Amino acid sequence: MQLAIAAGVTILATGLFLAPLSAQLDDQAMRRALAIAQTAASPRTATDVLGTPPTPRGPVQAEAERIRLATGAEYVVVMDVRGIRWSHPDTGKIGGLVSTDPSEALSGRTVMEIDSGTLGRTARGKVPLRGSGGEIVGAVSVGIAYESVRDRFLGAIPGLLAYAGGALAVGALAAWLISRRIQRQTRDLAFSDISALLAEREAMLHGIREGVVALDRTGRIRLINDEAQRLLGLGPEVTGGLLDEVLGASRTTDVLAGRAAGQDLVTVRGQRVLVANRMPTDDGGAVATLRDRTELERLGRELDATRGLIDALRAQDHEHANRLHTLLGLLELGLHEEAVEFITEVAGVHRATAEQVTEKVHDPLVAALLVGKATVAAERGVALRIAPGSLLPDRLVEPRELVTVIGNLVDNALDAAVGSADAWIEVELAARGRTTVLRVADSGPGIPEERREAVFTEGWSTKVRPAHGGGRGLGLALVRRLAERHGGTARVTAAVGGGAEFTVVLPEALTEES
Repeated sequence: MQLAIAAGVTILATGLFLAPLSAQLDDQAMRRALAIAQTAASPRTATDVLGTPPTPRGPVQAEAERIRLATGAEYVVVMDVRGIRWSHPDTGKIGGLVSTDPSEALSGRTVMEIDSGTLGRTARGKVPLRGSGGEIVGAVSVGIAYESVRDRFLGAIPGLLAYAGGALAVGALAAWLISRRIQRQTRDLAFSDISALLAEREAMLHGIREGVVALDRTGRIRLINDEAQRLLGLGPEVTGGLLDEVLGASRTTDVLAGRAAGQDLVTVRGQRVLVANRMPTDDGGAVATLRDRTELERLGRELDATRGLIDALRAQDHEHANRLHTLLGLLELGLHEEAVEFITEVAGVHRATAEQVTEKVHDPLVAALLVGKATVAAERGVALRIAPGSLLPDRLVEPRELVTVIGNLVDNALDAAVGSADAWIEVELAARGRTTVLRVADSGPGIPEERREAVFTEGWSTKVRPAHGGGRGLGLALVRRLAERHGGTARVTAAVGGGAEFTVVLPEALTEES
């Protein structure tokens, strides 16, 4: 295709050059004939025309032949005002009338033309012949053989074709080099194959259930498939935009841009937990893939909660077995009154814990969570208590989200408090109009002031990463995301006694009082 274009351009350029060349050569020949005629039309020639007869040996014929031979003209014809020849290459025609109309030259005008005469087709120039007083005494007609003009034209063609051939050869070489380069870059694929691959790539990228984001070397989004748009909450119009401007400052942006190194990096975007991987490309860009782990993370947390409940039940089973053995021993020893006191005391402790929670927390889901957490905490040697000023009415808008927040904070507090002297966790739930304020404090080592913002970052954790590679450091990040989703805040400060105190404010978390 490139060779055909180069050949077509060369032929076109050659044709466009040859088209005016013939006309230019004709014009040059006519101007040359006119210049020779003006030279021959001298005052001396005019005097000789007036003073001598038209003979083959006359001075006019001699001067005309001299000029003809010197210039290479086909003929130099001098005529009087009647059109009688005074000179001619064929001396037999001297004294006869000229074969072409001399009226224009005899009227005082110069003439340039291509015409046919007794000597064939010629380029002619005609001028008036004036006497010493300026009067017209005749005319001079000079002709240059048209064959010589054509020979010049034909003689120019080989050189022009040589240049055109050279240009075509250079174009062919350039086309071959470009073709070779394109073949290397396209891996010898035909255009139809490339088109088919592009269509297949588009179908594959937009059909897979994994997010794909392609970036160029400047950080602009070159491609974002449908799944990535869904996971990141974006639209197709972001293509071509800078990643930092589209997503804003966040861990997700740092992961996709390559500022956070590693594999299977966990990040949170909105309410979604994503796993991202990034692969650089040869042109300086990168391709990032995103997988949705929201459901897996939720299931994992539910599994962790189930395991905690099983551990609590196992502990309770062990505790109940010990108590039943104690009760059996008291009965076998006949200590019936002591047995009654023992049962009353044990039942009272559990009833007091449940009553303490349900008296201050009226929502059943939250109350059940705190009773279960209290049992787990007791098994691990940590006292979980409800702050005296707590009161949460049963009109939560999203109780499951508050359960998630409380569960994450209590679990973190429990891990921190275990092993401390007089280990305890205090939970405070207060309603102020439609706003819910949650406070969870512990007796653990606390969090240094310079790291209190970092604890809410995805991936930050003081716990050891599990061997199966599961995510850590997402609980507090989700707590802050849930709080910000409701227009609230989540922060951590130092608790009385040196531990950590997390405070979450959730505006509009309660319905209006009926």
